[in-house]
Amino acid sequence: MKNANLTDAPKETEGCVVKGFKPVLSLWALVFFGLAFVGPTAPYTFFGVGSLESQGHFALVYVIAMLAVSFTAVSYGRMATAFPEAGSTYAYASRAIHPVAGYLAGWIMLLDYLLMPMLCVIIAAVTSNKLVPSIPYIVWALSTAVAITGINLCGIEMTLTATVIFNAVLGISILWFVVAAVRALLAGTGQGTLCSIKPFYNAPEFSVRAIMSATPIAVVSFLGFDGVSTLAEDAINPKKNVARATVLVCIVAGALFILETYLGQLIWPDYHQFHPIETAFSDIGRLIGGPSLFFLIASLVVAQAWAGGITSQVSASRLMFGMARDGRLPHRLFGYVHPDSRVPVYSIVLMGLIACIGALLFDMDRSGELVNLGACLGFMTVNLSVLAHYFIRRGERRGGHFWANLVCPVLGFVICLYIMLSTSRLIMELGGLWSLAGFAYLAIQTGGFRRNLTSAVISTSSNRE
Repeated sequence: MKNANLTDAPKETEGCVVKGFKPVLSLWALVFFGLAFVGPTAPYTFFGVGSLESQGHFALVYVIAMLAVSFTAVSYGRMATAFPEAGSTYAYASRAIHPVAGYLAGWIMLLDYLLMPMLCVIIAAVTSNKLVPSIPYIVWALSTAVAITGINLCGIEMTLTATVIFNAVLGISILWFVVAAVRALLAGTGQGTLCSIKPFYNAPEFSVRAIMSATPIAVVSFLGFDGVSTLAEDAINPKKNVARATVLVCIVAGALFILETYLGQLIWPDYHQFHPIETAFSDIGRLIGGPSLFFLIASLVVAQAWAGGITSQVSASRLMFGMARDGRLPHRLFGYVHPDSRVPVYSIVLMGLIACIGALLFDMDRSGELVNLGACLGFMTVNLSVLAHYFIRRGERRGGHFWANLVCPVLGFVICLYIMLSTSRLIMELGGLWSLAGFAYLAIQTGGFRRNLTSAVISTSSNRE
């Protein structure tokens, strides 16, 4: 009778040999995946409300947000180096803190990972319906969910191809916007200059409170960088490449966000004149590039939602696989990996169904808040895992280790806690109900807490073998 181990894939599942995932993703493939998950054009969605909240300092807000998220990105990198496993947050907390902490962290992160594909489907369907209103919302929602699920069922190579294509399209659009913005500014539009400190500091409008209130909006743009860590078993040389890719995604995405908002604020300095505020960046595109750029920017919201839906579905399936492999979730459903495509097919199909049904029942705002709540709680756990594993257990506290193993995780934890506490009361209550459900399932696994979780895992593993 052998205990389940996160580093060993299940040997057999219902009579078919499972070889595990296929390690084919290079460093830059991981970066492309992370950028597709985050979305290099995220400011297109948040520019209007972010500019208003920060009183015209949204570029500065993105600088602060990038620094804030980078602390947690370093923590993910540290834990990915120590434990290069598909379970990500669940695996890190299980190894570094305690199996119960890992289970609860994994359960909470499921809230993020399960709902992210649904949120992406909602965004894609809503925007597509506005662009082509003759096709009903329900058709857009169902077709998007089915297409995203179908791509992922074809295997990680197909997923990689799709993310490369989406990143290429988004990259071309960013280049188009930058060139059009530069030409417009040189021609006297807006501020009429390429160099100005006003997007970062405009004395008459500057307010620390306003800037800090807008920071959670900017941080939302970075959500998804942690998805890279779930691909540890799909990656080549995961101990190095997952850590590097996680940090690179934050840096590259942050640089693009700052550039886009900087140029946007120079083009349209009066943030009070956006109407409606939701289409602020599209209006900027119309001003500098005419109807074609306006339509492109609106279409890119759909493209980004597709890319985010594909990558978030992959990440969720890997997290559930990691938990199922250790017996934390039903193994026959979540631990099965198809011997040919090498993907957890049942998990992917389940998430496709959740996305289809959820897109018909929930709106964008509530879904987004729930995703953010799960993400922040998971990020806090990863930061605590670095403290527990490196600073306390291994005693790595001198020189650069002091910064990486204490300062970064503490700052990352505090920032995520601040963002989490800004969540509405309703979402906090829903998150509490989800946590109680996980606690109840834990009670079932441990026979009403009469045996510890490790024993429950051993029992599950024995039944499986």
